[in-house]
Amino acid sequence: MFFKDINGQQKLASQLRSMWSHGRMPHATLLLGPEGSGKLPVALAMAQYILCEHRDDQEACGSCPNCHKMNKRIHPDLHFVFPVVGSKMISDQYLTQWRAAIEENPYLNSNDWLQYIGAENKQGNISKEECLAIVKKLSLKTFESRSKVMIIWRPEFLGKEGNRLLKLIEEPPENTYFILLAEQQELILNTILSRCQLVKINALSDAALMEGLAQRFPDLPDERRATISYLADGNFNEAIKIASAKENDDARLLLDLLRKAYIGNGVALVNWSGAFAKLGRENQKQFFLYALHFLREFVRLKLLPEQEARLGAKELKAAQNLIKVLDIQQVEEMMQLFTDAAYHIERNGHPKIIMLDACIQLSKIIKRQKVSA
Repeated sequence: MFFKDINGQQKLASQLRSMWSHGRMPHATLLLGPEGSGKLPVALAMAQYILCEHRDDQEACGSCPNCHKMNKRIHPDLHFVFPVVGSKMISDQYLTQWRAAIEENPYLNSNDWLQYIGAENKQGNISKEECLAIVKKLSLKTFESRSKVMIIWRPEFLGKEGNRLLKLIEEPPENTYFILLAEQQELILNTILSRCQLVKINALSDAALMEGLAQRFPDLPDERRATISYLADGNFNEAIKIASAKENDDARLLLDLLRKAYIGNGVALVNWSGAFAKLGRENQKQFFLYALHFLREFVRLKLLPEQEARLGAKELKAAQNLIKVLDIQQVEEMMQLFTDAAYHIERNGHPKIIMLDACIQLSKIIKRQKVSA
């Protein structure tokens, strides 16, 4: 991974390069940022930069033996730690799956990873045995490079076992660098936090998401990329999932639902719910994600008309037409209704029953304004 390949985090890449070139690279760096912001790509690029034999002031060379091995994530002086399942299991036993998973999607979250290795409902952890293995690995001399890099992905899973690493993080062997990648600072031991230099990573911008989608999905239409970027809200992992799913015309579905709910035709709502139930769970979740996005932008349009709403041309026109029909309280109730429905869908509730109930409630909410008018 090269710095030039990092999407939307070039300012952070420049900061890390500067720290290295000025001799200010700490032995333990904690990259803290939301899911899908690119922490792992940044860490991989930094690791390659550190281990490269012929780096310049901007980038690893890409041609030395160390770079060739880094490209395959098999450099013997690059070590990974990540949550796995089982009190006796350690990361080394899953390295083949890990390399394949991050090659496919370096923006994956912890649940994606645990499902990738078949964890199902089991909880992941970074165990005592893992911590002992870390101490043993880093006590050895380097194999091929002058330095060693240890990437700990999601140190939140360490729990109290992290106390076993305190001395090592505070006083690591010479030319040893820890890079910790976290999303929830409050779940990390304060004793570990105090031994790391905290570097915060922001969520990706809409422009960065669109650029990343253009590279990963070159056949995706511009309008679709823009919609996905709005829905993903800075999370490239979520953007990948939405773009990979079978495309639904979520805007058409939602507007059709709102029209039917406004009219209050029971047969039409039953038919709509039946069609919705056939979409598949992932597409149903995507629909609710879009519906909530649409309603948030509707509120922005209603209260702050001078600000640009993040909606496509057709959706924007529909939202402008709805301003005369819906008030803010109704929209808040609709958002809660869709949130609850999405919660039950996520937990394997019967989609037709869930959505039919939601349709009936939605019709009552919308028609309340119609009656009072």
